[in-house]
Amino acid sequence: MLRGLAAFIFFTRLPFWKLAEVPAQYFKNIVTYWALVGWFTAGISVLVLYASSLLFSASIAVLLAMVSRLLITGCLHEDGLADFFDGFGGGTNRERILAIMKDSFIGSYGVIGLIFYFGLYYALLSSLPIELAGCAILAGDPYSKGVSSMIINRLPYARKEEEAKNKTIYSRMSGTECALCITCSLLPLFWLPAPTYLFAAIFPIITWYLLTSLMNKKIQGYTGDCCGATFLLCELSFYLGVVVIYNI
Repeated sequence: MLRGLAAFIFFTRLPFWKLAEVPAQYFKNIVTYWALVGWFTAGISVLVLYASSLLFSASIAVLLAMVSRLLITGCLHEDGLADFFDGFGGGTNRERILAIMKDSFIGSYGVIGLIFYFGLYYALLSSLPIELAGCAILAGDPYSKGVSSMIINRLPYARKEEEAKNKTIYSRMSGTECALCITCSLLPLFWLPAPTYLFAAIFPIITWYLLTSLMNKKIQGYTGDCCGATFLLCELSFYLGVVVIYNI
């Protein structure tokens, strides 16, 4: 119970912390519940998407849905993506990459990376019928978070605990935690309107493997920024897969 609440406190900016006081050690296990938080963020996004589509064009509705998630999460993952692009784009060795990612300032790689990310995200969802876009979000957000969460089982944390931004190193999942995470990741795929769209689920797995392999090569581990970047890029690849299948 408290571990799940810790995940909602960490991954959103809503006042879940008012429900109960959560000891610091519970935040070590929040990645297990990342996909479950995705049910919530996806649900709010799609609610905004469908409600906005009654008043505005589909493209504006998609934009408002994007903004709603940014407000809910406080741009947590997008900040990680920008730091990831800056670090891996401008760093020449492990120490330099880690130092750049920890820097609070955003560089040219981060700015350009976010522009392309948001542009592609918006273009992909806007190219789909509003109903299919909503189903894609309901499935893609939690599923991609579940896939991305496996980063902590493949790689070690790249920094010492005292050097971490939030002073917390995530614990690797136990068998039970892994089963819970996988279940929370796969169930939302039933929102997809046809079995053929399940092939889109392959794209995030490939993206996850390529990204974690890059991290292992460059910094021999992962950081919190790497987690956020992995989620957003996995999610983007999922929507890309849905668009490809829709057009075919």
